[in-house]
Amino acid sequence: MSLFLGIAIYVIVWWLAFFTMLPIGAQSHHEADEATVPGAERGAPRAPNVRRKALYAAGIAAIVWLGIYWAVSVDLWNMRGP
Repeated sequence: MSLFLGIAIYVIVWWLAFFTMLPIGAQSHHEADEATVPGAERGAPRAPNVRRKALYAAGIAAIVWLGIYWAVSVDLWNMRGP
């Protein structure tokens, strides 16, 4: 696997993991029955924890990338024998 392809696969997997994790644990002001400041959207999350979710996504992407790298490097199609 080339360096460019490895980086591209990691970035794609990271974005997939990140967008999958965004709604986890998110609670809006409306769901919590809290008052909002004037001009704020009631459906916006109270504490989105974007940094924590980005770090978790990085860990998940690293594990998935290692699996993909292993699968590509083992070359499973040539292991069948004669």
